[in-house]
Amino acid sequence: MNKHHSQGKGAYILGCAATRLSDSEKDFYRDCDPFGFVLFARNIESKDQLSALTDALRSAVGWYAPIFIDQEGGRVQRLRAPLAREWPAPLDHVLEAGAQARDIIFARYAVIANELKSFGITANCIPTADVARDRTHPVLKNRCFGQSAEIVSEMALAAAQGLLEGGVLPVMKHMPGHGLAELDSHLQAPHTDVSLDRLEQVDFEPFRALNQLLMGMTAHVIYEAIDPERPGTISPDVHRLIRGSIGFDGLLMSDDLSMEALGGTVKDRASAAIAAGCDIILHCNGNLDEMQDVAEAARLMTLKARERAAKVINLHETLAQREVDISRFTAQLDAMSQI
Repeated sequence: MNKHHSQGKGAYILGCAATRLSDSEKDFYRDCDPFGFVLFARNIESKDQLSALTDALRSAVGWYAPIFIDQEGGRVQRLRAPLAREWPAPLDHVLEAGAQARDIIFARYAVIANELKSFGITANCIPTADVARDRTHPVLKNRCFGQSAEIVSEMALAAAQGLLEGGVLPVMKHMPGHGLAELDSHLQAPHTDVSLDRLEQVDFEPFRALNQLLMGMTAHVIYEAIDPERPGTISPDVHRLIRGSIGFDGLLMSDDLSMEALGGTVKDRASAAIAAGCDIILHCNGNLDEMQDVAEAARLMTLKARERAAKVINLHETLAQREVDISRFTAQLDAMSQI
């Protein structure tokens, strides 16, 4: 395997169906050359199996591709004990930590990164930089770091820095803000009628604070003040605000196209997301027919997307060489748990 292959050229990150790759999957990945892969609980059985799977994914494409996961801690945690440490939900952990919250969140994600890296997983779809509200849907609410832009900005930055300290790439989500959603976007498209001024002042602010991160993920939310017809992932108007008002010039991926918020076929969703401004499509459910449709619709990355992706891969290769002693972070977390 070539750790210094330039990068995958396909404008998509893909899942896989089970704990081991089929021959059909291997052939497909080799031919479609994805930017990376994403894993879920269905792909995880044991330490040896998971390490073998990450090796097999990279062998299929012939280079040290980034492998993503959602390891937020709490309800959204694909790796569970005994393979990884169990965590409270992010919102709960911030509240429990009080004045120590920033340091505790940094330590938490440094430890998580170290765990992920031991299995060959090198990117984590965190921090969640959405600002929670009292009415935020339960599918998201306690996955947020707080209910003010100031707290979320501070904690999300600490989480991103902790991941990098531990040697794993962060992906901030869900741009330009999912905290106003009162519906579950896995099932349908949430709407918000909040004014653009209010969105700018609250929901966009944490993403501005983190706009130098190299990767971000869109939200499947309809912002009626920006585009009353289309969810953010497939709205050119929302993308213009992400690039302009928020100032994010990193690699922008869609949220999972397997979710039902976008409507239409998976192929339609992929085409619309790329046309709106996504650099990369995220497709998670491991269905081979759907992945083939995504690859056909999204095709190769644009020149600008490849430039952004190259920055990601340069950092990815640097982090791969990093050896970190996380014992001080573990000790800090253990001391906190005994208070």
